[in-house]
Amino acid sequence: MNQRYVEIALQNLRTESPHQLDHVVRDGRAYSVKELHPAFHTSYDWHSCVHMHWLLVRLLPEDPEAIREALDRTLTPDALAAEAAYLRSSPSFERPYGWAWALVLAAAVSTSPDPAAKKWAAAMTPLVAAIVDLSNEWLRGAARPVRSGVHSNSAFALALLLDAAEALGQDELAQAVRDKARTWFAEDRDCPIAWEPSGEDFLSPALSEADLMRRVLTDDEFAAWLPAFLPDLSSLQPVEVRYPIDGRQGHLQGLNLTRAWQLAALTDDEQQVMAHLEAALPSVTSGDFNHDHWLATFAYLAQGGGLITSAG
Repeated sequence: MNQRYVEIALQNLRTESPHQLDHVVRDGRAYSVKELHPAFHTSYDWHSCVHMHWLLVRLLPEDPEAIREALDRTLTPDALAAEAAYLRSSPSFERPYGWAWALVLAAAVSTSPDPAAKKWAAAMTPLVAAIVDLSNEWLRGAARPVRSGVHSNSAFALALLLDAAEALGQDELAQAVRDKARTWFAEDRDCPIAWEPSGEDFLSPALSEADLMRRVLTDDEFAAWLPAFLPDLSSLQPVEVRYPIDGRQGHLQGLNLTRAWQLAALTDDEQQVMAHLEAALPSVTSGDFNHDHWLATFAYLAQGGGLITSAG
């Protein structure tokens, strides 16, 4: 299956359209996607391109020659400096989901044992600096979390930012995430998980919060917090997707995968994890670009692949 994920990710890096460009026009000019985003202009959108790069880094041992060749074309100093400059000039662009994935990509590159990764890590330095600065500023100013089941979800982004910041030695950002997580979530109780999901979620707000807090709280604190927040995780069942060609409803396949990934970290119920995983896996390699531009990343995680290293 990993080899199929490599094929999907490589195809994403070759696919320049369709692409959803999120850009605020300030000067009346028409820009190409590649001009604005010389590193991350393929796949369907910027964040999906970023986590397809991440998937290739994590799967380097599967096909090192082809993956190195692909990443050498995009993870260049000039391209990544341009991406960093764009983020600084448009500080709400891809906040927080894309930021989190880009920092995770940098962390995966920095910890990769592959010899080629050293130059990619060096090239990513300005992008890392931009995301760290922007994230610290965002965390200082954000008064409340966003509890959605899509890209704007605060808890999911904080979990990724924390893992990446720790791996990259960005101690100030890591501490800022821990502090904000405690401020926002430590007193939460009796989450109405029966209200999930909405019609286009790919994240569970409840599980994303719990998955963040297992990183932030001590073992004793978390052992007390989780049952008070989520008394019964066993009620979660795989979500049926009735109209998968609708990209928004197709998000629900991703929800099955992210639930499987997070439930594996939060419970010992292997049957529940497998039920969610098996419900979504047929869509991951369906050949439909609605699915192929993003699902493989979460399938890899749900099947035990590590976010940054081989563990967790």
